[in-house]
Amino acid sequence: MIVSRREAWTGRILLVALMLVTVMPFVSLFVTALHEPGTYPAGLSWPQTPHWSNFLDAFRAADMGRLLWSSVLIELGVVPVSLLIATLAGFALGHLRPPGGKAVFIAFLLGLTLPFEGLIIPLYYQMRDLGLLNTRWAIILPLIGLYMPFAVFWMRAHFITMPDDISEAARIDGAGTWKLFWRIHVPLSMPALSSLAILLFLWSWNQFLLAVVLVDDPTQRTMAGALGAFQGQWGTDIPLLCAGSLLILTPTLLIFLIFQRRFVSALLQGSMKG
Repeated sequence: MIVSRREAWTGRILLVALMLVTVMPFVSLFVTALHEPGTYPAGLSWPQTPHWSNFLDAFRAADMGRLLWSSVLIELGVVPVSLLIATLAGFALGHLRPPGGKAVFIAFLLGLTLPFEGLIIPLYYQMRDLGLLNTRWAIILPLIGLYMPFAVFWMRAHFITMPDDISEAARIDGAGTWKLFWRIHVPLSMPALSSLAILLFLWSWNQFLLAVVLVDDPTQRTMAGALGAFQGQWGTDIPLLCAGSLLILTPTLLIFLIFQRRFVSALLQGSMKG
């Protein structure tokens, strides 16, 4: 397919415009965070004296050391368990194809249609009845369930495209179903697993609604959920609030930048298989 020079330049201009639209909010946050605390900066004016100490003050004021540890614990509770269950279910539905598997898959698809906000009130009463309200388990357990429809859909889409010849050759060599899963299919599924892990990490780290509704203690929430309490305390100090927001966003940005090649390769692999 031959692309004219005009079309190529049009595509580049659109990409640059989209990049500016995406980057400008972060630039605005960064510039505002460097202004003197307690002021109301206008536009993107660079301060005469950048206050780099605002980031340290925001870190101390929000007690982000404890928030970071809380977010890590929630990630460790959500991501590995979700990956394990989704991989097992995706392998069963996509490769083994048991009787009734289509009905189970349709049930997972229906789970994708449920509005997230519509489940908050039932989850609140369920966590209260289980005695898990105001604990990290009130965030971890619902997130595992809420992410499962998409995670199973993602992994099934991968396993269903795996050639049957690989499994037949392994079974001829004496591999059972469990060995076939762990020794053959899981290593071949690393691109899909790693990209799904990135998505689950980002979604869990940025989880705000569940953390605010189900947990009162900010130090038991995710970092994004604790931003609500930080905003209530320092909402009038715009530079400090922007500094705190950037500190909360930094881990997700770093994770995406580090693993973006693996994530994109998994998406391209899925598109080529499809």
